[in-house]
Parts: sequence; structure tokens; C-alpha cells
Amino acid sequence: AAAMFGFGYAMVPFYDRICLALGVNSLFAREELPANTQVDSTRTVTIEFDANVHGMPWRFQPAVRHLDVHPGELVHVEYEIANVRSAAVTGHAVPSYGPALAGQYFRKLECFCFKPQTLAAGETRTLPVTFLIDPALPREVHTITLSYTFFEVAGLGGKS
Repeated sequence: AAAMFGFGYAMVPFYDRICLALGVNSLFAREELPANTQVDSTRTVTIEFDANVHGMPWRFQPAVRHLDVHPGELVHVEYEIANVRSAAVTGHAVPSYGPALAGQYFRKLECFCFKPQTLAAGETRTLPVTFLIDPALPREVHTITLSYTFFEVAGLGGKS
């Protein structure tokens, strides 16, 4: 039993050296991760954020009004929304883009617009959007406006 324990104990440094040599499952400090080659750092696109509500008792606004990003760069932004009605309300956000062709180059990975949002009476919430701009975006596009409009969804946690 003592010999088996000693053998197992001696295998740890041997295992670490093999993994380090092969570059897999290393327990040692890793080198800096390689840069994302999908990012076009030679270009900057200004993203403008807009927020609207259509006939709803909500306050809705982006946390930042504009942001400069490189195509291919992963971006995370937030919107703040508040229900000022004394009852729960459900709404669904519809995105739009300016110029219109920008929509096909806007890749959302996470967005509150993917499903309806129900806010309790007086509730305030922060809603995330994670996206990137496809590097194939035409070079003549320097500014994109991302606009969300919330519409009330009748029969889901609000007035019908």
C-alpha cells in the first residue's frame, strides 16, 4: 500500500510535465490567451442606443447613449426599464436598425428582446444585450443606431 501511494504521489509531477509539453489540461500558469482574430481593430463603428415605449406605462432607457466598437468585438450593454403602473405589465421589445442594412450585420447573443418581459407594479430592472458587429459590415457604414420599442402584450400579466 505504501509503494502504491508513493507511485501515485510520484505520478503528479510526471502528469503535469506531460500535459505542459502537450499543452492540454495544464495546472501551471497559462500563457496569455491568443487575441481574437475576428476583431477588425483597424475600424471603429459608433453604436447609438435608443429606447421607446408604445402606449405603455414604462420608463425605458439605455445605460449609455453611444459606444465606439471594433467590428468582431464582443460588446455588453444594459438598458433600464421601470413599470410606473400600479399593476403588472408585460411587454415585448422589437429592435430596429439604422441604416436598415446594418441589421444583417448585428449579431445578438443575449437580448431582452428574445422574449416578453413582465414587470411587477413599480418594478425596475436592468436588461442586458450582448452583441457583436460582423466584420463584413460595409466599410462605408460608420454609425449604427440600435433602437428598441416596447409594445404591451395583452393578456400576459397586465391589462387586457
